[in-house]
Amino acid sequence: MDPKKKYGVLGAAGISLVAVMATLPGSASASPPSPFTEGSSPAANPRVGIQDNGLISSLDESPVAWGQLPLTNPDTTAGFDRYGYRSLTPGQPLTQAPDEGNKTEPDKNVYLIFQGKHYLYQGHEIGGRGYITRVNLDEADTAKRVTLIAEAPGDSSTPPKGPTFDGITWDPWTHQLLVTAESSAPVGGVFAVGLDASGNATSPTATRIPAMGSGGYEGIQNDSDGNVWIVEDVGGKAPAGHPNSKVPNSYVYRFTPTTRGDLSTGTLQALQVLRKDGTPATAPQLQATGADPFIDQLHTDGASFRTRWVTIDPADSTAGAATAGATPFKRPENGVFRPGTGFGEFYFTETGDTNKDSDLPGAFGGVLRLSQSGPSAATGTISPVTVGDVYHTGFDNISFATKDQLLVVEDAGDGLHGQRNALDSGYVIQLDGNHGSRQLTRWLAEGRDSSATWDALFPHNPANDGDNEVSGIHVSNGDPSIGGILGAQVPTPFTKGWRAFWTQQHGDNVTWELTSVSTRGNH
Repeated sequence: MDPKKKYGVLGAAGISLVAVMATLPGSASASPPSPFTEGSSPAANPRVGIQDNGLISSLDESPVAWGQLPLTNPDTTAGFDRYGYRSLTPGQPLTQAPDEGNKTEPDKNVYLIFQGKHYLYQGHEIGGRGYITRVNLDEADTAKRVTLIAEAPGDSSTPPKGPTFDGITWDPWTHQLLVTAESSAPVGGVFAVGLDASGNATSPTATRIPAMGSGGYEGIQNDSDGNVWIVEDVGGKAPAGHPNSKVPNSYVYRFTPTTRGDLSTGTLQALQVLRKDGTPATAPQLQATGADPFIDQLHTDGASFRTRWVTIDPADSTAGAATAGATPFKRPENGVFRPGTGFGEFYFTETGDTNKDSDLPGAFGGVLRLSQSGPSAATGTISPVTVGDVYHTGFDNISFATKDQLLVVEDAGDGLHGQRNALDSGYVIQLDGNHGSRQLTRWLAEGRDSSATWDALFPHNPANDGDNEVSGIHVSNGDPSIGGILGAQVPTPFTKGWRAFWTQQHGDNVTWELTSVSTRGNH
């Protein structure tokens, strides 16, 4: 079946003619039109059977890669022979049998142009061992489109086991892809893969960077000073008396290399937030009961708190951050700098508890903004941009569409999907010049493909998740130079070379390219 037909967006009959918007307290008028906000928004898909994706009527999408696509250079010994599957028996047809293989879930995307060729890179976050793939966007023959770039280091088992990869970014100073392993120390951390001038890997195996610490890292992003910012996703424990809630247990980090362009040595810091009385909000305080008033205050519209960076021991980043008095958050997952701010505004998501029955503050997370005089500043302020609720929560990947439009997508999980009878969505958050106007507009109502529906109804293979998940939202012009770092240039989606991608994890693991209906094909 033609993938475009199989995964086609809903037609007019499947899209609400009324824009679905959630206006938060203090918001102003509707955002100005853009490819992500003009037209009619879809309603969220219910968690029933197979559902097509729904897009705002000003956007279209087409698949650039999907799980069963073969790799041009497979490693059959390791089981890496397809884009989104790790085969336990190389070459075996995929039939949903419980012992045939694991879906590897290509996650975040990085779009880069090397010598006139247009590539999309991504790490894979499950399947027993991670690997990095590259989609050649210029290749019409799908059998030749996806290449295995590098693998995680493996052990001596058969097939080898090793860390899996989640976050990814491009470091132009070292000419490396930096990928993160979202596991507790000592497994988690940052790994690097060098690329040559043609966009090919200089080594078949990703190499750990010990100086950047070890923890449940997910989001990773460069700044203009050569620092690397890392956002951690480590779920906390359920405190006594609150079985449906979790305590904050994840941190935001900044790595400053001793010499810019050399990541082998440097200083790892974690963010500390100060209460109104000037004392830090620390892990022992916030994790004692999960009900510290500060958590509620941080998730109150209009709040603002001072911040500072504290140096930590990188051996175990999570434990080191707690010991140094850094402030834990409720599963922050990804972050990005706002264009046009000189890397002075860093926005990151908080996934929250992903349970509608959570009865502790901060349960539904949100989006937070850290403002500093510059990316290397020692102090700053933090404030909420959007405070989540049960119908807008599980925020995960994040990307700027324009200077004032921030894209966030949900990973709410099967449990919450059922509780609210709604699958995940992608939203636009409109920011005004003074940060006072916030409005969510749904640009994507994710569906559920047949493979994910099977996994959700018959969880025969625990390595394969259920409902589809929105991931990998990425807007970029592919500039691999230092001046092309995300946040250095103001995006203009679908014009002047700016392109947008997202990945529909789980199920058939499809990576999509978005296009504007009015500028289709204008790269």
